Amino acid sequence: MELMDHQIDARDQLRNGSILWGGTGSGKSATAVAYYDKVERPKDVVVITTAKKRDSLDWQKEFMHIGISDSVFLEDESYFEISGALTVDSWNNIKDYEHLENCFFIFDEQRVIGYGAWVKSFLKIAKKNTWILLSATPGDTWLDYAPVFIANGFYKNITDFKMKHVIYEPFRKYPVIQGYINEAKLIHLRNTVLVEMPYQKHTIPIHNWMYERYDKELVKRVVQDRWHVYENRPIKDVAEMFRVCRRVVNSDPSRLELIKKLLTVHPRLIIWYNWDYELEILRTLKDVVPVYEWNGKVKHPNATFEDEERWVYLVQYVAGSEAWNCTKTDAMVLYSLTYSYKNFIQAQGRNDRLDTPFTYLYIYLLLTHSLTDLAVKRSLDNKKDFNEKKWVRNEGISMEDFGDVFDDKTG
Repeated sequence: MELMDHQIDARDQLRNGSILWGGTGSGKSATAVAYYDKVERPKDVVVITTAKKRDSLDWQKEFMHIGISDSVFLEDESYFEISGALTVDSWNNIKDYEHLENCFFIFDEQRVIGYGAWVKSFLKIAKKNTWILLSATPGDTWLDYAPVFIANGFYKNITDFKMKHVIYEPFRKYPVIQGYINEAKLIHLRNTVLVEMPYQKHTIPIHNWMYERYDKELVKRVVQDRWHVYENRPIKDVAEMFRVCRRVVNSDPSRLELIKKLLTVHPRLIIWYNWDYELEILRTLKDVVPVYEWNGKVKHPNATFEDEERWVYLVQYVAGSEAWNCTKTDAMVLYSLTYSYKNFIQAQGRNDRLDTPFTYLYIYLLLTHSLTDLAVKRSLDNKKDFNEKKWVRNEGISMEDFGDVFDDKTG
C-alpha cells in the first residue's frame, strides 16, 4: 500500500483513542488501514461505518491491500478468500459488538455525539479494545467531544464532564447551555486526541451559480389559490405550499435546456437531484446522451460505462453523497439544492479524490431568485440544514402572507 506524505505523517501521529480528521477525499480510510498494519496487526479488526459504505465494500477493498479481507466479490467478479478477521458493519448494529475484547475498532463517519445508545455502546467497546475515529467534522461544541474524552479516560462520565466545564442558564425549565469554563484544558485535550490530516489538493473547484427562470404565473396560482397544481386539490399547510412551489421552480424546462448546453462543453456530467419527479425529467436526456443512474432502486456501477466518451450519471443525494465516487469527469451539476448541508458538501467531493486526473473541477449549481431557492441557499451558506417547518416558524409566515413574502423576495 503506497501512501502520500500527508497520510504517512498522520499514520505516524495516530495512537489508540485518536480522531483522524481529514476532509472528503483526503484518504482517511487508507491511512487507518496503514495504521492497523503498522501498530495493531494481527488483532481482529472491526469497522463501524454507515450502511451505505458497508454495502459498497469499500473497506474490504482497502484491507485487501494488506492481505486481510472477508470473502467478497470484486467488480471483476473474481472470488477471493484471504485469511484475516475483518468485520464491517453499520452504526445501527454497533450494540452487537459490545462483547468483543482485544480487537481493533475503526469508527468511520463519526457518530459518537450526544448520550444515545450508540454512544453507550461505543464507550463499552472502548474500555476493552483499541480504537480510532475517522471524521471530516469532529465536533462543533465541546459537548460533541465529551464521549471521546470519556472513552480516553479524561473524565469518569458525562456528569463529571458537565460539572467541570458546562455552565447552564439559570431559571430555565430545561437545561440550556450558557457557556463553558476551563476551556484551556478542553483545547489541550482536543489537541491530544485530534490528528489532523491536511494536504495540498492538486484540484481547484470552480463553482458556477446558474440562476434560471421559472413559471411565476404557476407559482402565483399555488400561493394565491392555495392549490396543489400537481394533485388538483387544496394545499394543506404552508410547508406543503413551499414544497409545491419548489417543484414548480425545479421543473422548469430551462434547467434541462441548460444541462444540454453544458453537455456540449462537458461530454460527461454527474447530475445530483433530490426527488423522483426530477429524475423523470432528467431521464429524458437519453435522447441526447447515454443516461446512467445511482439511487435507491438503480445502481449502475462506474465500470459499465466510465470509458465511454459521453454520458450523464444521475445521482440521488442521499444514495450517493457518501459511499460512492466517480473520477472520470471534471464536471457536475446540482440540479436542485439539497436540504442537507452535509450532503451538499459531500456530493461536491465525489469526484474530488486523490486519484482524480483533473486539476479544474467544475460545479454548476442551478437555482432561481425565487423565495424557495433563496431560503435553502441561505441555510447552506450558513452551513446549516434547511427545514421547511422550522423556516416557516422562524419567519412567522402564514398561508395568508406566503404569496406576499414570495413576491417581495423575488422582486
